[in-house]
Amino acid sequence: MIPHGFLPRTLFAVLLAAAAAILGTALASQYLGGLQPCELCLWQRYPYAVVIGLAGIGLGLARVPAMSVSLLAGLAALIALALATDAAIAVFHVGVEQHWWQGAAGCTGETGGARTTADLARQLKATPVVRCDEVAWSLLGVSMAGYNAVAAAALAAYAAAGAWAIRRKAKESGT
Repeated sequence: MIPHGFLPRTLFAVLLAAAAAILGTALASQYLGGLQPCELCLWQRYPYAVVIGLAGIGLGLARVPAMSVSLLAGLAALIALALATDAAIAVFHVGVEQHWWQGAAGCTGETGGARTTADLARQLKATPVVRCDEVAWSLLGVSMAGYNAVAAAALAAYAAAGAWAIRRKAKESGT
């Protein structure tokens, strides 16, 4: 049972709105702004889609008066895990952009291994145009991946704190 006076709906609503806004911004920058994403940019979108789905489920379940607190806390913890994963991908992307480490082969557009000009031409055609190791957009010297790392980490902490608070309130109320 949801503890009296505690609203996990707020937690799930904030997470849903934030994830939708961040994913919407990424999609708008691509489809309206013409900023094509690299492979790592695309990877950073998947956890937000997961968060939107889980937060939507949590928001719906939080409206049920007899809903299990364990289930709601578990959903919040899963959201925290998805967002922490996204933050890790974003930090990795920043490292690739800053040339601290190398990205995956699909990120850098490597064309090694061609034995003929025809092989090289096929590889070049199959190579993504957008490279992960080049900053496509930045504000105040911070790339989109950098901003995403901060946002995803902050939201992960918020979701984890929410999961903990749901459990704590349930124990305090004896449910």
